[in-house]
Amino acid sequence: MAIVRDPAQAELMRLLEVLPPRVAEALRHQPELDDLLEVVLDLGRVPEARFPSGDVTLDQREITREDLDFVVQRVGEFGDDNRAGIERTLHRISAIRNRKGHVVGITCRVGRAIFGTIKIIEELAFSGKNILLLGRPGVGKTTMLREMARVLADEAKKRVVIVDTSNEIAGDGDVPHPAIGHARRMQVATPTQQHGVMIEAVENHMPQVIIIDEMGTEEEAIAARTIAERGVQLVATAHGNTLDNLIMNPTLSDLVGGVQTVTLGDQEARYRGTQKTVLERKSPPTFDVVVEIQGWAQVAVHDDVAHVVDQWLRGYAVAPEVRRLEDSGQIKRIKESPRPSEATLAPWSAEAPRREPSRYERQGAEPHAEAPSNGAAHKLDLRIFPFGVSRDKLAAAATEAGVSVDITNQLKQATVVLTTKTHYRRGSNLVRIAEASGIPVYVLRKNTQPQVQDFLRTAARERGVAVAALSEPEEEEDSTQVLESAMREAEEAAQRVLAGEFSVQLSPQRSYVRRLQHLLAERFSLASTSRGREPERSVLIYRP
Repeated sequence: MAIVRDPAQAELMRLLEVLPPRVAEALRHQPELDDLLEVVLDLGRVPEARFPSGDVTLDQREITREDLDFVVQRVGEFGDDNRAGIERTLHRISAIRNRKGHVVGITCRVGRAIFGTIKIIEELAFSGKNILLLGRPGVGKTTMLREMARVLADEAKKRVVIVDTSNEIAGDGDVPHPAIGHARRMQVATPTQQHGVMIEAVENHMPQVIIIDEMGTEEEAIAARTIAERGVQLVATAHGNTLDNLIMNPTLSDLVGGVQTVTLGDQEARYRGTQKTVLERKSPPTFDVVVEIQGWAQVAVHDDVAHVVDQWLRGYAVAPEVRRLEDSGQIKRIKESPRPSEATLAPWSAEAPRREPSRYERQGAEPHAEAPSNGAAHKLDLRIFPFGVSRDKLAAAATEAGVSVDITNQLKQATVVLTTKTHYRRGSNLVRIAEASGIPVYVLRKNTQPQVQDFLRTAARERGVAVAALSEPEEEEDSTQVLESAMREAEEAAQRVLAGEFSVQLSPQRSYVRRLQHLLAERFSLASTSRGREPERSVLIYRP
């Protein structure tokens, strides 16, 4: 089902009634009258009408003060934001004043209720996520916001409260326009009070959804965060073409988590492949989804804003999902071409050298593991970023295997991340960045030579490369001996508890061994529990 325009001829005629008669008469003869966007009346200039196809001069006679007074007397009172309206319509009348406060220009923007505009993001609206609509002026942010309020109130049966600063969402006057359905509207006396009314709406009227148009101040951003933390769904608009604009906006960046400068240690900077001073997200974002309105029937959706902002700040390209509403009513979804991040950081560099450079670095080459000079090395198409794995062990294993692999200091250049189970389970930022960027992460049990050899053997086999016969990895620990030692320790601990000690903490073991230790404690009629996090999790035996 395509977008359906609700008949608005009567409301359009009410706008013509407040315009100077000669301007209104010229408008009535315009073939594109139904698509009228704005009427511009500036003192000493000819009146103009703005249509999607372009601007049209309505009369060759200049606008006089009498013409402006004619309009001012027929519309509602102008607020502190120099906006007024026509009661029970969605039209917005905006004034331009001189230094003495006299009106010298008027912009009459046509307001229309257009139903069906949120079909393109309907599932996001019903998901309960906090949604921020971005777009340039006149692209349809308020129209979509109004329709979202109606759908959530009438179809989703939610308690919706609109904080209407300029009466643009629900129209002028005390009775809101029927386009908002059963949603309630709270008017704001002056724009500087909008953040206070936002909080008042939550505290006094038990809403499930708050609708806000044109957020633009730091106080409003703080109020929005407060509302979101109280479990109320937030739907709002803000000026800006893209998410990038919002991140770099010092006033509104808090809506998507804010940006702060962080100084990294040498090791972390080296791991990330960045300079020591980097940009990071300051806090969880207020909005879960950012929708860039690119046109009446096309939007770009950034879901999971926290992840998107993190990627952007780390210099990775961002690719939103573009949705287009076809004439047939179907929604076409495609992945937009990756947008380069403006936050690309310089490579890591230390203020003073921490170690002697290797011969590869002295030669200006990327370090890599080579085979002996008396043998031909098989080149593996791998650029390995070792994280928690010894470079010496990696180089030695490659030499023994007769292969050559590149070892890189920069994550962006890596095709593989090689790490250990311990580092992986700690949930390092680097591992999360690698996985989010699509870089494979290979996890070794421990940082040992046999484990690295196994990795190289597997990588070579996958690439069809013949490697030198590697010595079979020796068993790092004899499993039988480990089990016997662990059970002996548990039995001794049980004897100590029976002899008078209250509790004894055992050495860390894998889950299977811990289970046997628990059974042993039961045989001695003692209590036991596991404590700590893998791989340091261990059994505590104590008197019940």
